[in-house]
Formats: sequence, C-alpha cells, structure tokens
Amino acid sequence: MIIVGAKGFALEVAEIILENQSDIPLFFYDDINTYEEPKLLSKYPIIQNEADLSALIQSSEQEFVLGIGSPHKRQMLYQKFIATGASCSSSISQQAMISTINTTIGIGCNILAGAVISNHVEIGKACLIYFNAILTHGCKIHDFVEISPGAILLGNCQIGAYSHIGAGAKILPNIKIGQNVIVGAGAVVTKDVPDNAVVIGIPARITRQNVVD
Repeated sequence: MIIVGAKGFALEVAEIILENQSDIPLFFYDDINTYEEPKLLSKYPIIQNEADLSALIQSSEQEFVLGIGSPHKRQMLYQKFIATGASCSSSISQQAMISTINTTIGIGCNILAGAVISNHVEIGKACLIYFNAILTHGCKIHDFVEISPGAILLGNCQIGAYSHIGAGAKILPNIKIGQNVIVGAGAVVTKDVPDNAVVIGIPARITRQNVVD
C-alpha cells in the first residue's frame, strides 16, 4: 500500500490502515519535501521520485490511498496515481459509525475516527470525512469534497465537488452547496451557496470567490 503524502494527515491515514491490517507492507510517497531519513518512523520507506514509484508499481500490484488534504490536490494526485496503473483504495476507521441502510461510499475516501454517517447518504469519489464530522440522513456529497473536524451536515443537504466544509461548520437541511465552495470554520449555512463562493459567519454570507491556482 502506498500512502500519497508523508506528513501529518498521511500518518493519520497510516493509523487507519494499520488498524485494519497491521502487517500490510506500507510505503509513503512525497516528491516535494526532503527527508534526512529514508524511512518514516524508522520503518516505512519514503519514495521521493517518480522513477522509484514506477519501479515499485511495476514490481508488484500496488494500491494507493490519498494522505493529502485539499480537494484539488487530491484530484490531481488521484489522477496521477491512476495513470501509473495503481488502484485507489479507501481508508475507513473502525471507530467511524456508518449506516448500512442505503449508504454508499465512493472509492478513495478517507473516513476518520468519530465520523457519523447516517442512512441514505451518498459519498462520491476520494472524499475526506474528518474526525467527528456528522452527515445525517439523505446527504449527497460529490467527488473530492473535504469535510473538516466537527462539521455537521443536516438532512438532505448536497455538497458540490471540490468543496471544503470548515471545522465546526453547520449546513442546515435541504441546503445545496455548489462546486468549489469554501465554507469557513464555524459558519452556519442557512441558504443555498453558488459555485466558487467563499462563505463565513452566522448566518453564512459570501465574502469572495474561491480561485483555484
């Protein structure tokens, strides 16, 4: 298993993977940062260039899991690794509470401890559901969405692709959040939000446009 990333969030993902399968061979990939030691935690190899990554994938069938936050970075790295021939896997904590009643979770999702996901929830590809986030019945989460710790999504709300819901934010029932939206930490969203907006406050209001680099 290759974890994409080798910093704080990647280690949180590693804990989930090892919780589910303690003896799995584990590698980290990070071609941005430099490391004095070739192994993370003195045990797990850090791959730092595409040549070594390609050699590893060619030598054995490999799965990867995203250990990076930020919706657009997740999409970019997802596409990069799929192109290598690796297959995408999810990391789902045993300490998350997930309904078995018509709830679906797309490939490549990270669901951390304390998350609560109710019935009839649809979660798209490569989403990140952080610690203690709550998704109540009928919510629909599109691809590459990031839901931060303690966020609460109430009944039948919809979150568009590449959007980021900040820590402790609340989305009221039946609200539709557009694509590429940032909802600030602690915001309370009481009405629909268009694509590319940044909203903050109680009640949430649009402050600017979310521009993708």
